[in-house]
Amino acid sequence: MSDLLSHRLALLAEPPNLPLLSQCLHGIERECLRIDDRGELAMTPHPRALGSALTHPKITTDYSEALLEFITGTATDPQQTLAELDAIHRYTYGKLADEWLWSPSMPGHLPEEAQIPIAEYGSSNIGRLKHVYRQGLALRYGKTMQCIAGIHYNFSLPETLWSLLQADEGDQRSRQDYQSSRYIALIRNFRRYSWLLMYLFGASPALDASFMRGRPHQLERLDENTLYLPWATSLRMSDLGYQSNAQAGLTPCYDDLSSYTDSLHKAVSTPYPAYAAMGTKDAEGNWLQLNTNVLQIENEYYSNIRPKRVTESGERPLQALRARGIQYIEVRCLDINPFLPLGIDLDESRFLDAFLLFCALEDSPCLVQGECGASSDNFLKVVTEGRKPGLELRRGGEQVSLQAWAQELLGEIGQVAALLDQSQGGSQHARALATQQAKVADSSLTPSARVLDALKRSGESFSQFAQRQTQAHAEYFRSQPLDAAEQAAFETAAQRSHDEQSALEAQQESDFDQFVAAYQASLLSIGI
Repeated sequence: MSDLLSHRLALLAEPPNLPLLSQCLHGIERECLRIDDRGELAMTPHPRALGSALTHPKITTDYSEALLEFITGTATDPQQTLAELDAIHRYTYGKLADEWLWSPSMPGHLPEEAQIPIAEYGSSNIGRLKHVYRQGLALRYGKTMQCIAGIHYNFSLPETLWSLLQADEGDQRSRQDYQSSRYIALIRNFRRYSWLLMYLFGASPALDASFMRGRPHQLERLDENTLYLPWATSLRMSDLGYQSNAQAGLTPCYDDLSSYTDSLHKAVSTPYPAYAAMGTKDAEGNWLQLNTNVLQIENEYYSNIRPKRVTESGERPLQALRARGIQYIEVRCLDINPFLPLGIDLDESRFLDAFLLFCALEDSPCLVQGECGASSDNFLKVVTEGRKPGLELRRGGEQVSLQAWAQELLGEIGQVAALLDQSQGGSQHARALATQQAKVADSSLTPSARVLDALKRSGESFSQFAQRQTQAHAEYFRSQPLDAAEQAAFETAAQRSHDEQSALEAQQESDFDQFVAAYQASLLSIGI
């Protein structure tokens, strides 16, 4: 453990400061595909009973009309966050009738590309903008890739904790600048160590053969309908999943917030030749994509982690970050665990808290001398062969075994976990850490190994296994309906969201072309 980490842990362990560690905020976004009773992608519209996908704060859609996204609020106790996520699932299952929520991250058998429905958000300008953006994604990357689902974990430290650290360091910058710099430092450490999350929580070592659409690949065949890699942890996060040639040269600098926002600003304002050749409209004048730039909007950047700030009405993410700094981070590389009804459990959440707090408190020099590339290489190596015996990663220009480095990291994270338990009472973080240490000692305990073991023992294809898990989770949620008060609150929220969408559509003033032009022009106000 570094001297700096030891010093910061000792500072936080002082009685007046210890309660700060129980004030971290958590939020979860979970994506999942709606499927029909045959295990095929649901072709039905977003169920009206779930509310408006445009304006509902908790239930929306991501890329496809069938790709639901559940969004919790924030809470200091992750158990409360998971309880809210559970309630959203139970309400949704109460409205789905003969449809189900697909259990794993990778989709099952999909229809032809042209038949995959893109999400619809109504006739308002902002609704049309969200739809055209998704048309652009289809044009650029294909629809199949956009049907992959994941879990996003949002995390923030209390501002009083940042103020404590800033005072201890005697840093003279504004609190906003200091806080943003420290979140950027967290992200740098996340890039160094996130391979560990892929080993511990990767749960997509196999996929339905139809996902490849006849493209060349290096996967092995498990059965007629299933492709896999024997030591893979997360094919979702490999180059078979989210990938983009246009984004290959876009590696935002994480030296500071301004260099990060500069990189994204350049990407959302610089034309990309292949996209320029496609144009923004077809011959009939129908919109194809919002623009021909490397990124249509900031959120198109496929990253494992993002710095975030809640936006105000009409404000773009880059504007919010430049104006008010980083408020929280969003971890985006987590697979859905198909053995868990919610895709994530309290042990994983407790460990993530300790891991992210470790990344925030540990020394985090800028990524130099090839360390940026080494971090990316380590991540990709673990997603494709993380359970391979004797696997070595690059650290400081040297090779080190995954097991040795993982045990070393878990030892340091264990000190953070102990402090979290001290602040909150109990030993829940220590237990979560012990669960992860067991996976490092025995790779058969990892979710990816358990998936492959289940396939081999049952003789099921990937999609058959996934459908069985899906049905088991459906029974779990449907057997525990919401109480009357919870049900009524969800019903009210659904109706309110429809009313809000109707109001947006009724008050529309400019035409869509003008709206898009104004949205593009809003970048000029960022002041870069």
